[in-house]
Amino acid sequence: MSANEQVLNYPIPNDTALDPPAEWAELRGKCPVAHVTLPSGDQATLLTRYEDVKQVLADPRFTRLLNAPDAARLSATEDGGLFNSEMATIIPDSGEEHQHWRRLVGKWFTAKRMNALRPVMARIAEDLIDDMVKRGAPGDLKASLGFPLPVYVICDMLGVPAEDRDRFSYWSDTLLNLTRYGKEEIEAAQAEFFQYMSDHLAAKRDGPGEDLLSELIAVGGPEDGGLNDLQILVTGMALLVAGHETTANMIGKMVSMLLADRSRWEALLADPKLIRTTVEESLRLDANSGFGLPRYLKEETEVSGEHLPKGTTVICSMAAANRDVSAFEDAERFDLTRSPNPHLAFGAGAHSCLGQALARTELQVVLEVLLRKLPSLELAVPVGELERVEGLAVGGLRTVPVRW
Repeated sequence: MSANEQVLNYPIPNDTALDPPAEWAELRGKCPVAHVTLPSGDQATLLTRYEDVKQVLADPRFTRLLNAPDAARLSATEDGGLFNSEMATIIPDSGEEHQHWRRLVGKWFTAKRMNALRPVMARIAEDLIDDMVKRGAPGDLKASLGFPLPVYVICDMLGVPAEDRDRFSYWSDTLLNLTRYGKEEIEAAQAEFFQYMSDHLAAKRDGPGEDLLSELIAVGGPEDGGLNDLQILVTGMALLVAGHETTANMIGKMVSMLLADRSRWEALLADPKLIRTTVEESLRLDANSGFGLPRYLKEETEVSGEHLPKGTTVICSMAAANRDVSAFEDAERFDLTRSPNPHLAFGAGAHSCLGQALARTELQVVLEVLLRKLPSLELAVPVGELERVEGLAVGGLRTVPVRW
């Protein structure tokens, strides 16, 4: 089957919260380079095989910027959404400039630094779980733990007040939602977010703290080897959104995946040393990870024997690729001991997720604390009643009802 024979609407509709759409396996097997129609009505090319997705994400000819006139618009709004926006162009996209940005920001997200934060994360998780227990069962694990924990951690790293978390949640929702908001509402929310971060940076210049943004300011501007004011501002906005939205959703999905089959939870209770590999397997088998990563092709190339002309917008489905039997033995099985586990949940290449050590640490800490404090934890509704959050570039569950 060639790419021209199948045109699907994308994202592919899926009624189940934790299982993949049946189309993934069919596409990987018969049509790995597929034409799809996006919410905007524009056409794009969907990749679902492991090697293809990995190849494209690591290929510098594919840019994450969708600001070219012939790039597909992802959302139905006039500007096409976050990836098509002017904001996406502020942080350098490639070459030495991009590597320089990653070096400046990335030292705050090293595995060593995250390990040092573990005790703080554990205390926050314990307090949040205690509060949920006091309110009584059933509780919503996403609202009680999944959302606030990453927010508290990233707010502390950026030196912004965690009490503003509801505002951050709304602002990030407007940035990441492809279908829910109209152009005027999105623009108003982003203007508020921009002003908030601008005021925050002004306060940091007057009274710096021990946080990432204060350090970026202290380095100086481009002439001193640092970033310009707008780059620091957009970096702060991007980290605030990325630093909580993805992990907040993943905490709820991971716990739901483990409780959906009680034997997984029991295995972890019996051997907590499996927590690290379990987190990686949860990331690999997350069938509700969201839109995937869009890329724009600056020159023609071939993928899986299909010719892709210059100007093609490609959607890399890491979630579909992570179930590819050519890359993972018994790929559909949740294996708590799987190692190595070279999944693509955090992308690949020069644009792989900067905060992956932070996300991994938060997910591991959440499991450690939950297993210790709430060993009898279980879902309070049948798995079939869990609901997806629709329209988000980042996938998640609306609520995660639990009892203990």
